[in-house]
Order: sequence, then C-alpha cells, then structure tokens
Amino acid sequence: MQRADRGIVTLPERFESFYQREFRCVVGLAYALSGSRWAAEDLAQEAFIAAHRKWDRIGEYDSPGAWVRRVVANMAVSLYRKRVSEARAMARVAMQRQEVLPGLDPEDDEFWAEVRALPKRQAQAIALHYLEDRPIAEVADILDCSPSTAKVHLHKGRVRLAERLKTRPGDGT
Repeated sequence: MQRADRGIVTLPERFESFYQREFRCVVGLAYALSGSRWAAEDLAQEAFIAAHRKWDRIGEYDSPGAWVRRVVANMAVSLYRKRVSEARAMARVAMQRQEVLPGLDPEDDEFWAEVRALPKRQAQAIALHYLEDRPIAEVADILDCSPSTAKVHLHKGRVRLAERLKTRPGDGT
C-alpha cells in the first residue's frame, strides 16, 4: 500500500523500524503506568504484537505510535485492576503480598504510586506528558481525546498529586 503526502507517494514505514524506534519509550510508559519493570516489557510486547498483526492498517495511520501507546495505557489499567483484585483476594485468605521495585528511589516510588492511584486518564496523561515529555497535542492523540480534554486531565492530575504529595502545582518541590 502507498500513501500520498503533499503529492509525494511514500511507502509506509516498515514495522521493524517502527518497533526499534518506539519500543524503549513504550516500555517506559508501561512501567510508569504499571509500576512493574517485568510487566512493562510484557505490556509493550503485547501492544507491538497487536500492531504487527494489523500493520497493513496501523502502519498507514498518521501516528501508529499513538495507537500502540493507547493499547499499552489501556492494558496497564487492566493489569492494575487485576492486581488490586488479586491483592484483595489474597488479603481475604490472610496472605500478605509485598511488591519490591528494585533500584527505585523511595521518592520516585511514592510519586508513581500516587500517579497510579489517580483516575485512569489523569494517570495516563501525567505519564505521557512528564515521563515521555510529550506535548498536549500528542497526549490527546494517544488518549484519543481533544487537546482541551487532555489539558483538563493533566490539570486535575497535577492538582490531585499536589494535594496527595503536599505540594503546590508547579512549585518544583
């Protein structure tokens, strides 16, 4: 399949090139949203497998990276819900489960735990904007919403994080 951009016919990007360029950033997003290094790689792999299966269509998108990030963001939410459910079940049988994230600063651990506790879209917008340094337009594209809606998610997320972490938005502490 070919597409025309400003009158120039170009071939769609090869999946392998796309994968090599995007994989590391997508794993970072999955990690920020899931809180697990191991789950992050699995989530990213699953999203890329889904993209590869439909590459004839997804490769034609203006931003196939946005599609993969949306898949990862949604899968991370499902994984988080599953974990919460499992933890509750284990608590009912009086077993305790400790999750240790090796190599993380305790300060970072608290921050990302608070991000994951935010409503789904706020957590996703925060991670995309601050972890990947994505502009509002790209955050909106990835989350499949308008830029103004993405701004609202970011604002509400920052306000909630500031309240939970006892800081003011934008004060740098």
